[in-house]
Amino acid sequence: MGAEYVLQMKNITKRYGENTVLEDVSLSVRPGEIHALLGENGAGKSTLMNILFGMPVIHSTGGFGGTVSLDGETVNIHSPHDAMEKGIGMVHQEFMLLPGFTIAENIKLNREITRPNPISRVLGKNLETLDMKAMAKDARKALDSVGMSIDEYTLVQGLPVGYMQFVEIAREIDKKGVKLLVFDEPTAVLTESEADQLIGVMKQIAASGIAIIFITHRLDEVIAAADSITILRDGKLVAVRETKQTNTLELAELMIGRKGESVVSAPDRDKPHGDKVALEVNHLRVDMPGEEVRDVSLKVYEGEIFGIGGLAGQGKIGIPNGIMGLYPAAGEVKVFGQSHELDNPRKSLQSGLAMVSEDRRGVGLLLEQSIEDNIVFNAMQIKGEYLMGLRPLFTLRDGRKIRKVANQMIKDLDIRCTSALQHTGTLSGGNQQKVCIARALLMHPKLLFVSEPTRGIDIGAKKLVLETLVRLNREQGMTIVMVSSELMELRSICGRIAIISEGHAVDVLKATDTDVNFGLAMSGIRPNQEGGSVNG
Repeated sequence: MGAEYVLQMKNITKRYGENTVLEDVSLSVRPGEIHALLGENGAGKSTLMNILFGMPVIHSTGGFGGTVSLDGETVNIHSPHDAMEKGIGMVHQEFMLLPGFTIAENIKLNREITRPNPISRVLGKNLETLDMKAMAKDARKALDSVGMSIDEYTLVQGLPVGYMQFVEIAREIDKKGVKLLVFDEPTAVLTESEADQLIGVMKQIAASGIAIIFITHRLDEVIAAADSITILRDGKLVAVRETKQTNTLELAELMIGRKGESVVSAPDRDKPHGDKVALEVNHLRVDMPGEEVRDVSLKVYEGEIFGIGGLAGQGKIGIPNGIMGLYPAAGEVKVFGQSHELDNPRKSLQSGLAMVSEDRRGVGLLLEQSIEDNIVFNAMQIKGEYLMGLRPLFTLRDGRKIRKVANQMIKDLDIRCTSALQHTGTLSGGNQQKVCIARALLMHPKLLFVSEPTRGIDIGAKKLVLETLVRLNREQGMTIVMVSSELMELRSICGRIAIISEGHAVDVLKATDTDVNFGLAMSGIRPNQEGGSVNG
């Protein structure tokens, strides 16, 4: 008879110097169950998983207290490779893919299938030829298991982030001997329909006997997918619940430690907008791989929070990227009545536009630079601010001024860090996203694009980010265009929402419109309703 638990982490304590990040935390996972691990950013989830995977950052800082057992036997996990050898796999929130390799090559990376050739028969196995046909066959099987029809020979470079997430999952599924899989925010980059699809895949994996640790901030997904739940707060174990004995409200309260607060702020979405047009888009086309925009026309009015939604790969993300000049674009765009030059990112920033990118690690941040350098980067480069000296002869960074504004942004956005000098790459995903928002806000934009602004952010930080957008809109009159895969979030703060399908704007709906009309629009069908004009 097998052990009751495939994994037990007992009384785990971890300190970095005098700072205790985990204190007497325990986690138990049964074979074939989906066990959700919840907690705000900074709660200790990442540190606990770093211990499970034997990450160098743990061993190089004094190790940890407590024990880790697999199948009832105490183990010492010395490295990520050791963890994999022991049957532990992980689907990372930040992708571990090689862009220049095909999907099949990424899925079989470090587990390549080879076949002998005349040279290898003489000089050894290391010179065998890659069996691309066999590797592609395995990759196809793994891709089919996660519902992806994309060709296995496609390069990873240029794929939409949602596709990359499924490739990550397919790679783990392809591995042999896996007994425990950790899913770290696997649905953060997925649309609602893709997330539903993924939950179905997770349940199939669990049904085969493989246990899953499901780290997510989407509480409705926890209720839908998990069998049991462990909640951490401030490095301590708060509660363990069977899913059937709890609900999203209790989980939210346990995570944030505050009662009576809604997770998402809901302003007066029905306030009338003026008749002044902030952004007019006519027949926009954007050549963004995986998010191609074929023909989109819409108007955004001054002072409104305008939403853009739709399924992954339908073009919604291509709209702000094309307008900002990050991908080749064509068509007519006017910003506050003035003709806007496409394919020119610098001109976009100079004309009062700013953007928080959906790809915070790829194009949003300088990961090896400090938080303060990231926050002021665009303002220094585009506006020449936070500099001192005799221009144009010489300029220097105004360190004092930079530190002051960075500290203010850290306070305003609750960026959890040791100081403004901490490298941005060492922050959690949610805190990295807040640095991106701080950088955009420092440009004092008249119109702000935010693309997937809450991706990978816990519910407390999500609430703060959404309330920040509402506050900017109310207090400063800033026009905001929010692109999101989270329809609930769009409906919570936006007055109107454009739904994009197959590169076209199907309709612009009011946030208070019916679920049926939103469902039809997401499917590419324009609801037959009064006042639903795309240019309305």
